[in-house]
Amino acid sequence: MTSESQFSVADSRVVVIGAARSGVAAAELLVKRGARVVLSEALCHVDGLSQLQAAGVVIEVGGHRPETLASAELVVLSPGVSPSLPVIDQVRRRGTPVISEVELAARWLRGRIVAVTGTKGKSTTTLLTGRMLDADGRTVVVGGNVGTALSSQVEESTPEVIHVVEVSSFQLELTETFRPWIAVFLNLSPDHLDRHETFEDYAAAKARIFANQTSSDAMVINADDPLVLELARHGRARMVRFTVASSVEDGVMVSGDSVTYRSSRGAKTLMPLSAVRLPGRHLLSDVLAASAAGCVAGVSSDAMCRAVKSFEGLEHTLESIGEINGVRFVNDSKATNVMAARASIESFTRDLVVILGGRFKGGELADLIPPLSSRDGSVVAIGEARDRIREVLGRTIRVREAQTMRDAVHSAFALASSRGTVLLAPACASLDMFEDYAERGRVFKEEVALLAQEVANR
Repeated sequence: MTSESQFSVADSRVVVIGAARSGVAAAELLVKRGARVVLSEALCHVDGLSQLQAAGVVIEVGGHRPETLASAELVVLSPGVSPSLPVIDQVRRRGTPVISEVELAARWLRGRIVAVTGTKGKSTTTLLTGRMLDADGRTVVVGGNVGTALSSQVEESTPEVIHVVEVSSFQLELTETFRPWIAVFLNLSPDHLDRHETFEDYAAAKARIFANQTSSDAMVINADDPLVLELARHGRARMVRFTVASSVEDGVMVSGDSVTYRSSRGAKTLMPLSAVRLPGRHLLSDVLAASAAGCVAGVSSDAMCRAVKSFEGLEHTLESIGEINGVRFVNDSKATNVMAARASIESFTRDLVVILGGRFKGGELADLIPPLSSRDGSVVAIGEARDRIREVLGRTIRVREAQTMRDAVHSAFALASSRGTVLLAPACASLDMFEDYAERGRVFKEEVALLAQEVANR
């Protein structure tokens, strides 16, 4: 991390691009640190910014003005803003620094950082790691891509605080000095290829989590993912592995009916497997990753076990929402890429109807055919990706299309056998139909509740 004495924005002209949560937090932080701040937003109207204006932030909406960017001494991007925008390219050609909100905040943090990245499982692992540290009596703040933006944590940061931060490829790609004490890399598969030009670009952005680590830091690495292992080989930090499929010499694994940590000092039982209440093999992997980070941080096994026992998962992540006439409904709206959807599907055994679709972000939809076929699975396709889903899956898997979430829920219920499961695991982003994955999940739950009333009244 760069110390506050080395990095100052006092009286500097700073433009923050993107008025979502991270951009607003960055603007607030910058104006507190003495910068002259413009918050630039592509949308024509944004609510809730009057407090920022009162603090002296200039708000510009309806597009990013070239004349504003031309006068900037620093540009800070919200994660949702692509650095490949032509106006950003012009800024770079002038030699003006362009950094991410996470990079900005990290330059002023006084506490240590535990950063979590990967294609899926980031939120679960981040929140569970935070709970383990909290159960052990540490002062911990959780945020980043989940919860509070890192910029909003700066003012409460002390040397005793541990910041557990979920970081996406969007946040990492413009980091320069960002240095986690513990970097957790969960898994890697094609995602966000609507933003990154190639899979290699996406992987390189993720790998920046290791870029500034030294031998005094640690990398928590998925030993079951060869792509992650390959990226980690270039890191300088100590490598601690986790695995659900094998064993490791230095790391966390499943041993019999327990989660075990093995190191040069021997093996130590962390918790019984029965303490894990999360469904699905991939969520068990997230528990092992959090446990490995906890071991590096010196968290007691008792604190880990208590945190895991009380953790029943996140909303919109394999969230069971009830049954209708024996048909179970499960909300995994956070499965926004093919890898996550496949892991979700593999959490069930048979008679599965999956609601797929939205705005496609890349990956191989054909990878869903084997798990769907082996589970006698059917698909209801929604959103912009409907035609693609029918084209790729339709020759092997029964596919129906739906225009709305209501139609999708009714069609899936009609397809489901008694004792079957209807699973929302879209494998796509939500922005074609919904504000975000959370709204998509809420609407799904609302439509299931309405269907339950209809069935009860028949």
